[in-house]
Amino acid sequence: MCDDPAMPPAVARALEEYRALLAEHGVTWGEDPIFYVRSMTTDAYLMGATTFWDVCHGMLAARYPEVSPEERKNHLAELDMDEVVRNVLAGRVLDNLAALRLTSDGVTVDAHAQAVLEGKPLHTTLLVDSAREKPVTVLVDGRAHEIGPHGARLIKITSGSEVIADGGPVDLAPLTRPAPTARLRLRAGFPCRWSVYGEHGQGWYPEGAPDRRDYHVMPYFHGDDVVLDVPAEPLTVRVSRGMEYGSAEVVITPVPGEETLLELSPERLYDAAARSWYGGDMHVHLNWAGDMVGTPALAAAMQHGEDLHVLNLVAGNVSSARVYDSEALTHWAGQDLPWSDATHLARLGVEYRNDLLGHFYAFGLSAPPSRFHTGFLGTVDWPPNSVACEELRSLGALMGYSHPFHNPISDTEGPAHLLWRGRNCSSREIVADAALGLVDSLDVLTHSSIAATAVVYRHLIGAGNRLAVTAGTDAMVSFARRGNQSNPPGWARVYARVDGSLTAGSFAEAVRRGRTFGTTGPWLELSVDGHGPGATLDLSPGARVTVTVRSIGPEVERLEIRTADGVLAEGPPGELTAELAVTDPTYVVALATGGPHERTLTRGAYAHTSPVYLDLGGRHVAREADIRWCLEWLDGMEEVLRQEGTFETAGQLGDHLELIERAREVYRSRLG
Repeated sequence: MCDDPAMPPAVARALEEYRALLAEHGVTWGEDPIFYVRSMTTDAYLMGATTFWDVCHGMLAARYPEVSPEERKNHLAELDMDEVVRNVLAGRVLDNLAALRLTSDGVTVDAHAQAVLEGKPLHTTLLVDSAREKPVTVLVDGRAHEIGPHGARLIKITSGSEVIADGGPVDLAPLTRPAPTARLRLRAGFPCRWSVYGEHGQGWYPEGAPDRRDYHVMPYFHGDDVVLDVPAEPLTVRVSRGMEYGSAEVVITPVPGEETLLELSPERLYDAAARSWYGGDMHVHLNWAGDMVGTPALAAAMQHGEDLHVLNLVAGNVSSARVYDSEALTHWAGQDLPWSDATHLARLGVEYRNDLLGHFYAFGLSAPPSRFHTGFLGTVDWPPNSVACEELRSLGALMGYSHPFHNPISDTEGPAHLLWRGRNCSSREIVADAALGLVDSLDVLTHSSIAATAVVYRHLIGAGNRLAVTAGTDAMVSFARRGNQSNPPGWARVYARVDGSLTAGSFAEAVRRGRTFGTTGPWLELSVDGHGPGATLDLSPGARVTVTVRSIGPEVERLEIRTADGVLAEGPPGELTAELAVTDPTYVVALATGGPHERTLTRGAYAHTSPVYLDLGGRHVAREADIRWCLEWLDGMEEVLRQEGTFETAGQLGDHLELIERAREVYRSRLG
């Protein structure tokens, strides 16, 4: 492991700077306060909430009733985030939030009483929620907080804080209940993910471990043979280890004043490495603002505890010029990180970012690039992302667009509504960069719309582009509570079939060759006459092939076999076989889908393979409908750049238009 004494001095200094930013500015670390930065202050309290955007737009509609919904988006940054939290919660209290209600009848405290051990005060947040028509002043530990009419304020407190409202002290006794102390020792025999929780979902953690929550708002930490102080009362203990394992769970009541040993381990569902398949997460942030500072030691514990074979920790900016973890990239570029071993490989990479054109990951680069981002703080959207792609490729990087698309789209819809909606990180340049061979993959498995990205992916490969399916979660070590971004890395993975031992080079080569599938958990095999993803079969017209798909995982509900013409076959999980007569060049991919499941740390289960390509007489698939879809995309991309791009000269816009025209020429040539 990488412990503090071995920390490179430049990395240690950077982490100290981040701690100072957190102490001074809170969760935003002083980033440019645009809306998505300001909304970070709500993340810890709205885990699992589904009404955030409805509430925000409702608040703006009440403030600007004559303004159109599209124009209201320009006012999002005006919203008071504490009031947004209050309105979304709609009277609920949480394990990490209590409420002080100020009504015309007086003052009340609303809370789920949290167990506290002797000598350990509760640290929590108090939501001051005023229903009064006039401003109110509340004193917390001697500091005055002004609450406006019908206003709200989030204030950090402890169970020992002094709170004064309406001129008198507020009794904070409802926040806590004393509990006798016990000690719990957890042992699996290998690093795992543990969840220990009691009444009202209150989580318990080893000393020094962050209070992390996953997509299901489940507390968790990583390790083996770990010891933690807990209340001597019924507790649920669950152990798991990434997607290749199931979980085991028991309810235990530790003995007061004693150490209780619990030996518990999860059952393996499949062993990918034994088949030369290695799973990677191409997009993980060590630090990206947040409610804590991410360290190499935490990343190491998470990678081994999840049995994640490949971890790409990306350096990137948020909304300003600072590039987090650039110091670590400078020190470790081109090297395996210190905790790597034969089946666990970690590297420092890059997230290159432009919010109008899209973000992409770079893995396995030999040195830092000269540029990490464009278009922030009102700077120009220039040069095109393609320039960064070319530089990163010269540094040996594997590259693919990240969290590409957010809005739903069907197989038959045009691309227009994926292109608009402002600077929302959508991968608008992917259609051009793919045609010009500048990127290797598309992160189909992400925290964004997987189904929409899969539709775009199939249009791209149907139009003659050869791209691999990859996965990048955008998990953030520096966030303990942020939906699926506070999930452990590797909750979605790209599995790549590697030749020989696992190295950064062998993994990147397997991805470049398209020998991949992406998944949120299920194992998914595709075989076309015995050939797997990435293979190309050159056939004669009318040749017949047998396609077989197999899945492993309790979350799978449906299997699909697709070609460039659509769904070839579908059926229940397990195994699906179909015969295909090949009359035109095409591809074959497999999908596995399912609804919400405890193993799936996002909205539903999903897996998608890269293609097996079926050529005819040396001709690649280049389906006219997909090519015209891509050409329509390029027309829309040009319009977006003209209307929303920031440029200082006509030549800067001209560079983008020249890129688009080169891509058009490629697609038009395929129509022939």
